[in-house]
Amino acid sequence: MKNFVLDAAAGAAFTLGVAAICAAIALGGCSNADMSQIEALGSPAQITCYSGGHAVFDAHSTGKVSTERGSDGWYFEDAATERPVRVSGQCVIRN
Repeated sequence: MKNFVLDAAAGAAFTLGVAAICAAIALGGCSNADMSQIEALGSPAQITCYSGGHAVFDAHSTGKVSTERGSDGWYFEDAATERPVRVSGQCVIRN
């Protein structure tokens, strides 16, 4: 049993090492905008949606703002109400 635990630990360390090298290579080619987007993951944000050039919705999230695959909308937890909110349309998200 000890050999299995040691082998699993060694495998996990190897996997983490490979992942770290891949991440370093991938991030090495990132622009400033790409790096800002990565650094903002999970950070609170201000969400403002517009209609006809006028702001019609303004809120702050408690953390990560997410999008669903195949959707033009966003969802997040509103900092003021602590409730989930979904928006779509012309929205600007600032971290």
